[in-house]
Amino acid sequence: MKKKNRKILYEGKAKILYKGQEPNTIVQYFKDHATAFNNKKFAIIKGKGALNNNISAFLMEKLISIDIPTHFIKKINSREQLVYQVEIIPIEFVVRNTAAGSICKRLNLKEGELLPRTLIEYYYKCDELNDPMISEEHITAFNWANLSELKIIYNMSIQINNFLIKLFSNVGIKVIDFKLEFGRLTKNNKHTLVLADELSPDNFRLWDSKTNKKLDKDVFREDLGNITDAYYEVAQKLGIIK
Repeated sequence: MKKKNRKILYEGKAKILYKGQEPNTIVQYFKDHATAFNNKKFAIIKGKGALNNNISAFLMEKLISIDIPTHFIKKINSREQLVYQVEIIPIEFVVRNTAAGSICKRLNLKEGELLPRTLIEYYYKCDELNDPMISEEHITAFNWANLSELKIIYNMSIQINNFLIKLFSNVGIKVIDFKLEFGRLTKNNKHTLVLADELSPDNFRLWDSKTNKKLDKDVFREDLGNITDAYYEVAQKLGIIK
């Protein structure tokens, strides 16, 4: 439920951002909305928001434990997190280990084909333009980020990927690809690049290691079954839900 008497800073497809009580903080509320194909497919799925909140909080805490800087402060309740307010870089950084989704169509690859190495692609965050793929040249030319920031983000993305591959592999899940967002956090007049947004099956492709069963939003995209069952299985394998 939306809370009364709280200032809404932004409402997106899957989350609402409220102004936090502490300075420079935001309360991130996870909705039950499921969208695909840039909002062309839509549903409200009971329990999805709570699962995403719990999975994202768990993964953020794991990354903080290996010294990845993030905007995450703490989980407040089953649907909300407290996070630092950051200046979001308007780029989606997509980390790919295995061919799936748009890269298969663009490069005529077979779904499930292992890529020669981990690839990181850039997409401009703009729903009206369907989040177009862009290059490093676009990012620096339009001053969305500079080369130094891109190098830091690249190194962080590879570190995050390596850690998550091992974490999920230990519970029988393959990390196919995922989307990351980063922001600039200002504290004590010091600017730091941090991981932002969320880490949930909404922005991952996760497959069962043995069967290749999909455990992510492709279940919704491709009408493969109940999306909450898939997300619940991820949470259960990670030990978040006993």
